Amino acid sequence: MAHEEIKKGENTQLYREVVHKIDGRLGPKYSMDATWCNMTDRKTEQRKEKLENELNAYRTNLIKESIRMGYNDLGDFYYAHGALGDAFKSYVRTRDYCTTSKHIIQMCLSAILVSIEMGQFTHVTSYISKAEQTPEALDSLTVSKLRCAAGLAHLAAKKYKLAACKFLEVGPELGNSYSEVISSQDVATYGGLCALASFDRTELKNKVIDNINLRNFLELVPKVRELINDFYSSQYASCLEYLGNLKSNLMLDIHLHHFETLYDQIRIKALIQYTHSSVSVDLRMMADAFKTSVAGLEKELETLITDNQIQARIDSHNKILYARHANQRNATFQRALQIGNEFDRDVRAMLLRANLLKHDYNLRASRKV
Repeated sequence: MAHEEIKKGENTQLYREVVHKIDGRLGPKYSMDATWCNMTDRKTEQRKEKLENELNAYRTNLIKESIRMGYNDLGDFYYAHGALGDAFKSYVRTRDYCTTSKHIIQMCLSAILVSIEMGQFTHVTSYISKAEQTPEALDSLTVSKLRCAAGLAHLAAKKYKLAACKFLEVGPELGNSYSEVISSQDVATYGGLCALASFDRTELKNKVIDNINLRNFLELVPKVRELINDFYSSQYASCLEYLGNLKSNLMLDIHLHHFETLYDQIRIKALIQYTHSSVSVDLRMMADAFKTSVAGLEKELETLITDNQIQARIDSHNKILYARHANQRNATFQRALQIGNEFDRDVRAMLLRANLLKHDYNLRASRKV
């Protein structure tokens, strides 16, 4: 499939890499097409020379709009042929020749597109900020594109809560208009998984389940919708089963190369929520709920207790987890002592002030002569 798709374009370097990886295992139909490569390379050189000549002519005539379009066309050319570094440089050079706010937005979106493909997410964040500095040229579709890009930048940095917030702000107008970067299904998947890994129950209810915008996206990915609902309903076995079924596909996603980390955080969040409201938990029942062994569950809980994420202790003999609740009696005494000390301090301060006033021992402001 990749072999056939690449031949529709002009990126011969990528074609050679794909053929090398296939290495003849799919038969002679997918072997190196040297004729196509040579013919495409010749056309590419001619096209590149033409664009460079046109740009040089525009620069000689000092027509800003023509120079901007020339650099933009050269950037499109490099991008189509996989020369991402050169494409980025060409797009950025258009900034000096932008005459309207819309031109700046176009330059920023082009730079963001190339930066995402290069994995340079610091550039992505930088050009999102530049685009947001021209709010008069931002329509709802452009805002949604910028939020998607910001979400991907946070996702790459494993800042899952920030990523979730950005994806949840994407409006339905996005549709398929940003398919070169992200699809509507991806918005639902990334937003949903990041929310599960980072939101508490209240946030999950208010920002995800009751979010009308996200609901439209989730309709496109029913499995993600179901696993979110199962998580909120405390159906953790079903939730993790859905996640396990999605795992093989998500591991291949170019933006979810750290899916294992995301999966672990979702599982940890589920374990914490399961034990949160209980005084004691039968580890055998909990192991059944999470489709794991009691021994494996104990190790997971030991790690969470050690990291102070769960306030509890484990009875390994009876296989029961007991929650550690604060000593309410001791806390009440401590609070009473604190209030008493504060009252004593305030009374002493008032008595001191009263005595100072009684004996007319106050500091008067000196008059300037």
